[in-house]
Amino acid sequence: MPVVIYAKYVSDYKILITFDNGEEKVADCLKWLNGKIFEPLKDINYFQKFFVDGWSISWPNGADIAPETLYEESEPVYFKQPTRNT
Repeated sequence: MPVVIYAKYVSDYKILITFDNGEEKVADCLKWLNGKIFEPLKDINYFQKFFVDGWSISWPNGADIAPETLYEESEPVYFKQPTRNT
């Protein structure tokens, strides 16, 4: 299973994630913010304090989301190559 090697805040509760297999996906984490450990993450300022912990994303309070969940339930990023008008 791929692990997270890079993560960047996008907007709202969305994080752009790069996995060690080169795939990039956008995780909308709002759906996972249930339970006591995730309660502080509902504050968008605290949510943005996530970090890559060596295999997934975590927060200072110990909350994390499993890499397999991030990989399987996030949206792939597709880049459209720009065309040149020459």
